[in-house]
Amino acid sequence: MTNFEKQIISGIPKTLPPRKEFSSKISRAPKRKQILSIDEKKLALKNALRYFPNNWHEELAKEFLEELNEFGRIYMYRFMPDYKIYARPIQEYPANSMQAAGIMLMIQNNLDPAVAQHPYELITYGGNGGVFQNWAQYLITMHYLATMTDEQTLHMYSGHPMGLFPSSKEAPRVIVTNGMMIPNYSKPDDWERFNALGVTQYGQMTAGSYMYIGPQGIVHGTTITVMNAFRKTLNQGKKTEGKIFLTAGLGGMSGAQPKAGNIAKCITVCAEVNPDAAEKRYNQGWVDEIVDDLSDLVSRVRTAVKNDEVVSIAYKGNIVDVWERFYDESIYIHLGSDQTSLHNPWSGGYYPVGMTYSESNQMIANDPEKFKIKVQESLRRQADAINKHTAKGTYFFDYGNAFLLEASRAGADVMAENNIDFKYSSYVQDILGPMCFDYGFGPFRWVCTSGKPSDLDTTDKIAIQVMQEIKENAPKEIQQQMQDNITWIEEAKQNKLVVGSQARILYADAEGRAKIAEAFNKAIKSNQISAPVVLGRDHHDVSGTDSPYRETSNIYDGSKFTADMAIHNVIGDSFRGATWVSIHNGGGVGWGEVINGGFGLLLDGSIEASKKLKNMLFYDVNNGISRRSWARNEEAIFAIKREMRRTPELKVTIPNVLEKSILDKLF
Repeated sequence: MTNFEKQIISGIPKTLPPRKEFSSKISRAPKRKQILSIDEKKLALKNALRYFPNNWHEELAKEFLEELNEFGRIYMYRFMPDYKIYARPIQEYPANSMQAAGIMLMIQNNLDPAVAQHPYELITYGGNGGVFQNWAQYLITMHYLATMTDEQTLHMYSGHPMGLFPSSKEAPRVIVTNGMMIPNYSKPDDWERFNALGVTQYGQMTAGSYMYIGPQGIVHGTTITVMNAFRKTLNQGKKTEGKIFLTAGLGGMSGAQPKAGNIAKCITVCAEVNPDAAEKRYNQGWVDEIVDDLSDLVSRVRTAVKNDEVVSIAYKGNIVDVWERFYDESIYIHLGSDQTSLHNPWSGGYYPVGMTYSESNQMIANDPEKFKIKVQESLRRQADAINKHTAKGTYFFDYGNAFLLEASRAGADVMAENNIDFKYSSYVQDILGPMCFDYGFGPFRWVCTSGKPSDLDTTDKIAIQVMQEIKENAPKEIQQQMQDNITWIEEAKQNKLVVGSQARILYADAEGRAKIAEAFNKAIKSNQISAPVVLGRDHHDVSGTDSPYRETSNIYDGSKFTADMAIHNVIGDSFRGATWVSIHNGGGVGWGEVINGGFGLLLDGSIEASKKLKNMLFYDVNNGISRRSWARNEEAIFAIKREMRRTPELKVTIPNVLEKSILDKLF
């Protein structure tokens, strides 16, 4: 048994490890504001110390209080493992269950420093999207996964491994919840307080569900969004080369934007206030150039426009300055958006103009109320500058990061004339909702657990072949979606999308997902693929998420503030064969603003895996199409009627649509 295997199996060490040294090269999470009273700090210490034997308590209590006072959280840095964390080949994990080994691989991929935004604090992306709250939870969880059987289920309460419970081979191996609060306790300060107490966490979407695959996941969605935004705004046949896409953010998710812009063949200008984040994306090859002077940026962009270039440029600075300066310089912006983490506006998700990154972080910790004022001032300035550009023809879309929501709360001029809706649409309302989600197309993804690029190449070829076969008989309504994804996979390897695990993503409907997965399963059985494949998806999908300002923003029957779909999704997936399922409060657009769920499914070449994938993937997609159809979305009505013809066992309630003339007579 290797030393790595021994450490995994041991869980909490038998002897107290020494305190750890920190690498200056690792990005650290911002210090959280001090929100706990003295009595609550005592409670936080009692909560943290229950993981450890009593004879360690005196030493650890002092240390954990230091962490709480300095960082606003107890991370238990001392218990970070000594081994390197990354997605190892699946056979290197000690396990009695192959499914559990696959989950360990995915957890370690989420915490790989090449993938994770703040790995020391167990945060994968979004500034606060945690896999665990602390390192004790990580150690115990890995121990449970290493020792469990296929007739046990591990239940995870917001990062805390509650324990292994007897179940069955058909049951999920892991059930994950994150941030599931009583509704009246889902305000931002509630997250700060209860997370500091160590009793809940913000799992984002795919961070706390172990399904994050690096920025590749959002590169694809952003590519589709940008391509179709240009299709909406440019005259047919006009090229995107030399056209500007201006946005902000180069973090865990937003870092995908320059790569997507390159694939969409435009000029991408992406502002980032954290210089380390900008350098990380540049070193990874996800952005072509870095500029730290605004005048130099103006000059470089003018040249790129003149020469019809395809280039991505990171600007080390604040996006508000760019919007304002480009207006003053009469630089025409074709597309504009923002992907700063405004779901987390007061704790490092958005940095105000006129302050450096370090100054902002100090104010977050020392004067959070003043920081909030600065953020809202900055949002008003940014909205004003955007409005000036859109008056000249810029197409601006909200990229689901709560930009318009927080700008409206700051008093910015972003409301429509009815003072109910926003003056700008979200990308789901205009593009992904009617074009993809309503038809059942969403971010299907897989991970080759061997870690071999050759296995990923094989899966790419299989996926292309399956999609081409489906496209031959697909209706005209989805021909564009099919071709976009065929092109995406054909070019995926040359675009160097892999960060961390050998993973891939594409947008597919229920038919495509099931046929691709079944082909993978057969290839595993015949050893064309050398090890199991983990299937999953982004929560940002057809069925997984109820989010009125993003995923369900194109639901117009009044139900977009309900969360039945996401809850049914995770329950339905759990008894139809998912290897693990998760349900979260707060992913993507903010704590209390969304409920979202996901799954993982391990394919091992077996007959059982074949049965599970057909049953589960079918429901996972069509649950959402059914809800969208009932909301009277025309594309979804088309899609679900087509599915019922394809699958006679499916019977979905179809809406009768009221004629507008009848209402006109009454009102």
